[in-house]
Amino acid sequence: MVKYFLGQSVLRSSWDQVFAAFWQRYPNPYRSEPQHRSLCKFRGRHGHFGLGGSRWEPQQAVSQGQAPEGHLHSDTCSKHVLTEDIVHREVTPDQKLLSRRLLTKTNRMPRWAERLFPANVAHSVYILEDSIVDPQNQTMTTFTWNINHARLMVVEERCVYCVNSDNSGWTEIRREAWVSSGLFGVSRAVQEFGLARFKSNVTKTMKGFEYILAKLQGEAPSKSLVETAKEAKEKAKETALAATEKAKDLASKAATKKQQQQQQFV
Repeated sequence: MVKYFLGQSVLRSSWDQVFAAFWQRYPNPYRSEPQHRSLCKFRGRHGHFGLGGSRWEPQQAVSQGQAPEGHLHSDTCSKHVLTEDIVHREVTPDQKLLSRRLLTKTNRMPRWAERLFPANVAHSVYILEDSIVDPQNQTMTTFTWNINHARLMVVEERCVYCVNSDNSGWTEIRREAWVSSGLFGVSRAVQEFGLARFKSNVTKTMKGFEYILAKLQGEAPSKSLVETAKEAKEKAKETALAATEKAKDLASKAATKKQQQQQQFV
């Protein structure tokens, strides 16, 4: 039996903007910077340029044979996404950009799963990502699946990025996922765990997308959940401190008043 997920999200940014942000998702507060990244610039017959420069037009770039150029990038602060590597890339005769990337991400297992695997088992998961970009129809389709830990669980995901039917300035993401496990006796529990983790990661992915899109558009990104929680914690501390000081002041006044009353009786 396979657990199935179907969801739909909307980003209030144009398809071109979302397409550009897709290749620049890291770093963001929800997904850390990869230690090794090979996707930042675009190369073609007419030279190459970074996404941080002039506006990148997908249809024009693909028609000219331009595609992301790999180069190394290091960051020792990575927590979730460890590496990104381009395995294959080509522009088809009908002007579609095909890509295959290998991603390495951290993969913390639940305690019950750690008992089933040796202590030296890799705690990273290798993920293949295939993508098909059709700039003429403004669609991008991605397929991802893990190639290790397959005995424990396999998560396959398919996403279609297209122009929102209600607002041409927005982008719609249609997401499907299949979670399966071949572990005898506990496959159902593993699939439930995998589906719950997948849903949590989808929320983080969308938050990260919104953060990067805001940065690319020159807007102030919304605060992350960590930042919001930290501010709430600090505010709670300030409130508690103020309440303590007020209580001390009231207690001191009450003690002074009681002492004065006692002196009157004497």
